[in-house]
Amino acid sequence: MSVSVLGAGAFGTALAIAIARSGTPVTLWARDPGDMAETRENTRRLPGFAFPDALTVTDDLDAALSDIVLIAVPMQKLAGFLTDHANKLSGRTLVATCKGIDLTTGEGPAEIIERTCPNATSALLSGPSFAVDVAAGLPTALTIAAADPEPLQTALSGSNLRLYRATDMTGVEIGGAMKNVIAIACGLAIGAGLGESARAALMTRGFAEMNRFAVARGAEPDTLQGLSGFGDLSLTCTSEKSRNYAYGLHLGRGEVQPEGVTIEGQATAKAVSIAAQNAKIDMPITDMVVAVMAGHITINEASDLLLARPLKEE
Repeated sequence: MSVSVLGAGAFGTALAIAIARSGTPVTLWARDPGDMAETRENTRRLPGFAFPDALTVTDDLDAALSDIVLIAVPMQKLAGFLTDHANKLSGRTLVATCKGIDLTTGEGPAEIIERTCPNATSALLSGPSFAVDVAAGLPTALTIAAADPEPLQTALSGSNLRLYRATDMTGVEIGGAMKNVIAIACGLAIGAGLGESARAALMTRGFAEMNRFAVARGAEPDTLQGLSGFGDLSLTCTSEKSRNYAYGLHLGRGEVQPEGVTIEGQATAKAVSIAAQNAKIDMPITDMVVAVMAGHITINEASDLLLARPLKEE
């Protein structure tokens, strides 16, 4: 059994390293592998982590493909990538590792796989994880979601990478997408000096928003209590290693954003806000994040608006 990882960003590289470390043959595909094959390291995206012997790097997509294919491309590029390579990916098990909602179609990763590659088997890998922790072999637990997740759970788990299985694809999709939006809100609060108590409130009420949206889309309520919901939310909202939290933090401080960093929560917030308004789902934190990012209101104005909402039962 072998595994392909398509996309050599930090997280794709980290997954390839973690899976290959257990002895499973892994092929990491990159559009531009640079000198990775020679240096046995991704010096541009994940420096300092040597590739295991079982890891091969290539820019030849045909040569890279295995029966199990992890798709590690940014969420907003997933549909285009799958459409471009649908014929080559047909009949394989495709595991999306990105988290978000497509701004154009309103679809999650599994929905995009099922639409663009109908003859493939769709799956999701999600949960609380930073690339550097995964690559370093630090203990990490994730959720693998599929109609039949057990074979993937067995194939992809390792000594330090523990996978829990789930069949609620929608719940896992929404948990992974929405936690990025709430992480931006938490970063905004801390960056603007609103305090730790405000962050705790945003995490808690944001988690309520995540559940509302997920259940409205057909998810099981219990799914978001797990790693792909509450677990990922906890990590993403409390560490500057989170690109979404760090983005909110910079924005809250009025700082210039770093260039070339993918912030999945930006597009996801807009997509979720549109979908929620169309479905009449109350999503005040998400809406405020969108308004602040667009410059329509300040962070303090957003805080005042949230605090002025009618009092309600929790």
